[in-house]
Amino acid sequence: MAKIIDGKAIAANIRSELKDKVSELKRRGINPKLAVILVGEDPASQIYVRNKEKGCADIGMLSDAHRLPADTSAKQLIALISDLNNDVSVNGILVQLPLPKGLDEKAILGHVAPSKDVDGLHFQNMGKLFKGERPSFVPCTPSGVMQLLLSTGVEIAGKEAVVVGRSNIVGKPVALLLLNENATVTICHSKTKNLGEVVKRADIVIAAVGRPNLITGEMIKRGAVVIDVGMNRLESGLVGDVDFESAKNVASYITPVPGGVGPMTIAMLLKNTVISAEQS
Repeated sequence: MAKIIDGKAIAANIRSELKDKVSELKRRGINPKLAVILVGEDPASQIYVRNKEKGCADIGMLSDAHRLPADTSAKQLIALISDLNNDVSVNGILVQLPLPKGLDEKAILGHVAPSKDVDGLHFQNMGKLFKGERPSFVPCTPSGVMQLLLSTGVEIAGKEAVVVGRSNIVGKPVALLLLNENATVTICHSKTKNLGEVVKRADIVIAAVGRPNLITGEMIKRGAVVIDVGMNRLESGLVGDVDFESAKNVASYITPVPGGVGPMTIAMLLKNTVISAEQS
């Protein structure tokens, strides 16, 4: 039976440390602030933004949410980002994804100053990650995944890792982070043949493809560490990309959904913003 990796508890410890750092920054006259831009009325995005505002408040940090209508033009959005780049009171800028149709996400994200790109998605930060250099910020969910992995004490170097999913937000960055820790990495996707056989080789499985219960227990090598990034809403509730009930019988460590990666994503966002404030 697998040990459960408690993302809530690990995230709570990070937040506690950040609360102390924010207090210290305030004593020095620095009041850390995160600016979040939400375009449109996507219900899930609205929940995520509220959670980020609450996360900021919990550690004593300021947040400033800019809620814009869905018909906001690229020119208007870029003008707002430019203003926030130039605002010395703002330490981090996050553009909530997905953006409404008609707005080019890559182009928009490219206007955020790399030094304030606390989501770690600017091409300059991603490029440094690709080159094995130290970016200003690492994307939050992949960074959280690595923290959860490290919490197990399992050696990553030399292990075979399989990442299921190739998104720019999770799959690709987490694969690069694993490579930087000297794992042997395979990325799987919708065109991968014999997915089960590939996953079965892995000592570390990262599931981030957005398909409920895709990875079953029989696809997992006994003793593997399983990190489930998936968050899929079904009538029965929230489930991950991993069939938890069957996987927990063969894995050595596994994250639950909810309560695994989710809390870590916001914790790493807060951490990046505090780091930006410290560097200012």
